[in-house]
Amino acid sequence: MLRELNDTQIEALLKSELIGRIGCQSDGMVYIVPVNYVYDGTNIYCHSAKGMKIDMMRKNPEICFEVENIRDVTNWQTVITWGRFEEITDMAEKQKVLQQLTDRITPYIIDDSVTREHGFADGESDIGTSIELIMYKIIIHKKTGRFEDR
Repeated sequence: MLRELNDTQIEALLKSELIGRIGCQSDGMVYIVPVNYVYDGTNIYCHSAKGMKIDMMRKNPEICFEVENIRDVTNWQTVITWGRFEEITDMAEKQKVLQQLTDRITPYIIDDSVTREHGFADGESDIGTSIELIMYKIIIHKKTGRFEDR
């Protein structure tokens, strides 16, 4: 039976998952893409190289973010948030967010060679040099959650 997650369950799911999906729209096209993220209880923080997702969010910063935990087709939880994309330009804030993302994701990286492929610099001095790393946050306006547990 489909039911609603309460606020505590919504917060727990947002904090526990590693990968979510951003839905963005501009110029009549909708784009959904998975991203690594960190949730601090207020905002969602992500990073990306420049590309379609960043271009679209710069044109239309109103986005949707979804995260789920699926055990099987009748045992799952999902949260959908709506918010506003905001690029982080302050270098100190960028470094702080990068460190939070790195700390969150590092336990799941099985091979050090994938860090560059996933947009992580080898060191703080590499940010914005060899990799055009765009850090951004999603300022959440609304959250909802559903689950099924049989």
